[in-house]
Amino acid sequence: MNAKLTLTDNSTPELDAHYCGPLMMIEQHIIDNQRTIEAWFRERFRETPAPFYASVDLRNAGYKLGPVDTNLFPAGFNNLNHSFDPLVVHAIQSAVEHACPEAKGMLIIPERHTRNLYYLESLATMAELFELAGFETRIGSLEPIEEPVDFKLPSGRTLRQHPIERIGNRLEVDGFSPCTIVLNNDLSAGQLPLLEGLEQQVVPPAAMGWWNRSKFTHFSEYQQLAEELGALIDLDPWHFAPMTYDCGEVDFKQREGENCLQRKVSDLLAAIQKKYDALDIDEDPFVVIKADAGTYGMGVMMVRSADEVVGLNRKQRTRMSASKDGQMINRVIIQEGIYSFERVGSDGHVAEPVLYMIDRHVVGGFYRVHTKKGDSENLNSPGAAFIPLPFTQSCVTPAPSAPPDSDQNRLYCYGVIARLALLAAAKEQQKLEQA
Repeated sequence: MNAKLTLTDNSTPELDAHYCGPLMMIEQHIIDNQRTIEAWFRERFRETPAPFYASVDLRNAGYKLGPVDTNLFPAGFNNLNHSFDPLVVHAIQSAVEHACPEAKGMLIIPERHTRNLYYLESLATMAELFELAGFETRIGSLEPIEEPVDFKLPSGRTLRQHPIERIGNRLEVDGFSPCTIVLNNDLSAGQLPLLEGLEQQVVPPAAMGWWNRSKFTHFSEYQQLAEELGALIDLDPWHFAPMTYDCGEVDFKQREGENCLQRKVSDLLAAIQKKYDALDIDEDPFVVIKADAGTYGMGVMMVRSADEVVGLNRKQRTRMSASKDGQMINRVIIQEGIYSFERVGSDGHVAEPVLYMIDRHVVGGFYRVHTKKGDSENLNSPGAAFIPLPFTQSCVTPAPSAPPDSDQNRLYCYGVIARLALLAAAKEQQKLEQA
């Protein structure tokens, strides 16, 4: 999370009334099949254990509710609703028990965002939650420091980062040598030699970093699971799975791969329009071109015509050429764009939900809101604001007697889609571990 604004209006985001009907149909269908869905999830997660933690960005168009990003090294824990810290603590205990049953201490390996105070707030919150779960916790530093460094945070807390020392096949800080290493660095810049060959358990595994992970692989796994679940509950998986194409290698600076992009964008726009026509959806289709690896909303562009990807200007090509940590983008995916018709506040700012999970448990989330962006634009960009999801109670169960678009039922449906993305990530992790 690289920015934070404060909104004075904490009202629950609402859908444009024109789209409430279709989404209520989807929500009602999920609620009516809650027992079947939960039994299916239990069986699937028993076969394929969930990653240690994750966050999933969702987009809600009314007629479609789907994931657009699954982050296995999430920040933003400081933006969650702290009324549900007990739920988070319970989930942490469950996750650590699966990773290292004898664990008594944890070492967090963070990003190098030492100047991003909001990221440091997230680290401080993580450490506090781990401590509440009963684990002695330290935060290391990947910067070349020789003594612990303290950071005074906007919340009034002080965060201390420690120099990391490798002794044999273990990592230590100030003589503290825990069983579990919690990785909160997505490894966009590559594998860390510091983590290789450790006898300590690293969660999530370093192999799930962006140096080794593919969004196309993730969404391919997601599509298969969506089709399986859709068949089980008799719901067209298109309503909760974005169509995703791969385009092989590209080089935006050298204008290599433009023909492939143009062809795939044209094909995907036609496929979306065909679906819109069949369902009488009166919207203009758009697609999202995004880096096949990486997060933080970098390397993303929205297009409505295949002609837009040919002859990009210098600024556009530069923006699409590099992602986090200056890593070059050489592969992209082309994904069906999902409108975000949720609005917050009297001015109707666009909002999208972000769900957080630890182990296989949904533990909260927030709405990402942007005052400068439209309903088809990337909200994960500087200027975003974060509003904790308005839980009146945990969203792990629906309220069958309440309207399908009530807070609890809508949040439960968000949790179903987020867990489906989590399960796709679990399948990725299982295959990498078996390779």
